Amino acid sequence: MFIQIKNLSKKYKNTLAVNNINFSIEKNRTLGLLGPNGCGKTTSIGMMLGLIKPTSGEILIDNKNIESFKRDEILSRINFASPYIELPKKLTVRQNLEVYGRLYGIKDLKSRIEEISEDLDIKNFFNRKTGELSSGQKNRVSLAKSLINKPEILFLDEPTASLDPDIGDFVRTYIQKYRLKNQVTVLLASHNMNEVERLCDSIIMMKNGEIIDRGTCEEIIKKHGRNNLEETFLKLARGKNESR
Repeated sequence: MFIQIKNLSKKYKNTLAVNNINFSIEKNRTLGLLGPNGCGKTTSIGMMLGLIKPTSGEILIDNKNIESFKRDEILSRINFASPYIELPKKLTVRQNLEVYGRLYGIKDLKSRIEEISEDLDIKNFFNRKTGELSSGQKNRVSLAKSLINKPEILFLDEPTASLDPDIGDFVRTYIQKYRLKNQVTVLLASHNMNEVERLCDSIIMMKNGEIIDRGTCEEIIKKHGRNNLEETFLKLARGKNESR
């Protein structure tokens, strides 16, 4: 397995945010991380990014604990996009990409910025301040930033939140094609069940800091006797923990 999560837990004082979770992601596959708000998804992603120190457990990439990587070594291999984490508002789109490109040590940065900006259709607002953009425009800029270093591992938190159907479809199609072309391993956290069914090879469902179910979308829908993933999500989110 390319990424392995072993007995991972995180406790904040008296709150157990993540409780002994285990899962793995194969190379060039997309895993959906699902669950209601407060279930531990964001904390789990934070630990996998190295931003939050686990209380216990291990996070392995290619059988190597991320704590043994040098900071610049692990950063060169991963990236993250979320519409809930804003890029510097007073910088233009171009300036933001230049700053992050330098942080990641990108060679021939000008060409890379041109390439990714053309792909994501953001060049027409290149010189506008990021704080002046619409939600949809900000989302595409955030995705461009997350791909600036051509990561092997990409963490996506609600990548199409607040996008209209047309731009949302454009972004999903782009993510699909980019992953296949560049052999990227993706962890996708989303509340859009149609998006999850379209993009994910398999999913895990979290609740109260624990994994309560896992499998392909088809397997889990069939197991719980529902018509689609949204109905299945509602059953699991509202009911008791059924399996781990």
